[in-house]
Amino acid sequence: MTTTPHLTALAGLRDLCEVHLPGDEGYDAARTPWNLAVEQRPAAVAVPRTVAEVSSVVRAAADAGLRVAPQSTGHGAAALEERSLDDVVLLRLSGLTGVTVDPAARVARVVGGTLWQDVIAAVAPHGLTAPHGSAPDVAVAGYVLGGGLSFYGRRHGVAANAIRSVDVVVADGSLVTATAAQNADLFWAVRGGGGNLGVVVAIELELLPYADVFAGMLLWDRERAPEVVPAWVEWTRTAPESVSTSLRVMSFPPLPELPPFLSGRDLVIVDGACLAEDDQAAEVLAPLRSLAPELDTFGRIPAAELLAVHMDPPGPVPAVGDHSVLGPLDEAAVAAFLDQVGPGTRPGLMFAELRQLGGAIGLPTADGGAISHLPGDYALFCVAMAPTPQAAVAGKAAAFGVVRAMSRWSRTGLVPTFTESRVDASRFYDGDDWARLCRVRDAIDPRRVLVANHAL
Repeated sequence: MTTTPHLTALAGLRDLCEVHLPGDEGYDAARTPWNLAVEQRPAAVAVPRTVAEVSSVVRAAADAGLRVAPQSTGHGAAALEERSLDDVVLLRLSGLTGVTVDPAARVARVVGGTLWQDVIAAVAPHGLTAPHGSAPDVAVAGYVLGGGLSFYGRRHGVAANAIRSVDVVVADGSLVTATAAQNADLFWAVRGGGGNLGVVVAIELELLPYADVFAGMLLWDRERAPEVVPAWVEWTRTAPESVSTSLRVMSFPPLPELPPFLSGRDLVIVDGACLAEDDQAAEVLAPLRSLAPELDTFGRIPAAELLAVHMDPPGPVPAVGDHSVLGPLDEAAVAAFLDQVGPGTRPGLMFAELRQLGGAIGLPTADGGAISHLPGDYALFCVAMAPTPQAAVAGKAAAFGVVRAMSRWSRTGLVPTFTESRVDASRFYDGDDWARLCRVRDAIDPRRVLVANHAL
């Protein structure tokens, strides 16, 4: 419950930047995240346009005994919704954007709320790209600070390893630059600890030297799943680290805006990228292509077009999901997966995905941060559409059902950017890293002013 002193302090925030309080005309629009199934009701929503405004809001909130939750788009807001936000100022960074590129150094400086689509548009003319995710409208900060899985990952590792420096507004409102040589503990912690350490207002990212990539998708009717799924799992066991793929069993509603090959159909789709010359990539993909897909779009494309390959929704949607990390999958594991989502089932999901891990994704790096790698062989990610509260309950149950069916093969760890509910945050980190991260958090924010999706 928001107290009277807090109400006075919240009203005072209006002098610092654009602020929306409950009852204001713009409050509902300002508080609504990208995931429309999430009902977050903070004490206030602040929309700063400058770093100075960010600092002022954080300082004023801390002085008033309020807390601050940084949020750019709200793709991962579901976990935040599960805690009380009565004393929380939601700090929306959507008004704080920008990209500058140094092509010679192969570095981009990305301002706090910038989306991946804008970064890729800025670096592509220089023959460069970045370790982006599968959705163009995800903000860079939340993705990379949570580790970040990309279709470049098995060759280049998690996206957090590409961070070269961060500018962070910490709990007392001061602006701190952190690099490997300056404020090194903060630099280590924020690469995986994210919004628990402060409001990240700028990131310098090392770019990747790809003007084009060999990428695309293979598509089959779901009736082929008993053949395709075990073949893909077998293929992944020996696939080189140059290739990163995902397998999804997907159900599309019958919508006129969808292409006929998707509308109203249940499908198996394998998509991804192979960082090799065309002939080498074709050789790598040959075992999957031998399964005679109905559609095969793999080929040489501009690197910027990789953002669209996974066909993530082009705008906000209501969705719920569940996730686990899996180890090696044997015949029993494949059978369990097919029992849940294969032909003849009605899983109630938009998709059940197995994302290929391993390669550089699974290798710790000596100069990495709190998350420098993600152990495991596959990330299982299940998502259902949730246009109503009743549909959300059913969708969560459906997603959990698949995760539970695969629990025999699950690992303890989780991928932060795939985790849609509140969990024990220690599961994101190795034991020693968890202890170190908590120590850094205690030193930087002993009063717990900052509130992250997954709080330490």
